[in-house]
Amino acid sequence: MTAALERLSIPGPAGALEAIAEDPKGPGASFGVLCHPHPLFGGTMDNKVVTTLGRALQEMGIPTLRFNFRGVGRSDGVFDQGNGETEDAASVASYGALRWPGRHLVLAGFSFGAYVALRLALRRDTSRLITVAPPVGRFDFSDLAAPSCPWLLVQGDADDVVDPKSVFAWAKRLEPQPRLVVVPGAGHFFHGHLSLLRDAVIGAIRSG
Repeated sequence: MTAALERLSIPGPAGALEAIAEDPKGPGASFGVLCHPHPLFGGTMDNKVVTTLGRALQEMGIPTLRFNFRGVGRSDGVFDQGNGETEDAASVASYGALRWPGRHLVLAGFSFGAYVALRLALRRDTSRLITVAPPVGRFDFSDLAAPSCPWLLVQGDADDVVDPKSVFAWAKRLEPQPRLVVVPGAGHFFHGHLSLLRDAVIGAIRSG
């Protein structure tokens, strides 16, 4: 399914946020907001994991918004340890709710973006959460509970940035536990395994 691409500037709490909307233009009940990895380590909305998440949602008829956090690309502001970035994501979600009225929010994020997406899902009505390689041990997850919506967690077992065992142990303590998909041999950036990531996302959406 081909999605029309539109470059946007969305008002955010620290100024304008550079964003891209991709809309397959079909009937649907949801829209997605995609959160990218760590801004201080080269993370942008064009990251391959982020765009793979977007394509998976679009193939399921879900339009998406990916955006650069504050201080990245043409987005205003400076890095804020995840606090301001959560506000950025909230602003993008609010824009999506106006653009696609009546549709439910799907939040997805990779690495640092997974941390932000989870934080936002705990304070905003969300129909589905997708987190890829959440940075457990690098950010404080101790006070983050499980959201009430369906939640897919995808983790490579050869992750060289985030300790997979820490992610598994954290997820096991949650109630309810997320649906965990482990990708054998996948490193942090899923090189050579992006198709398996895509399949995991599509499978989770199809299963409800």
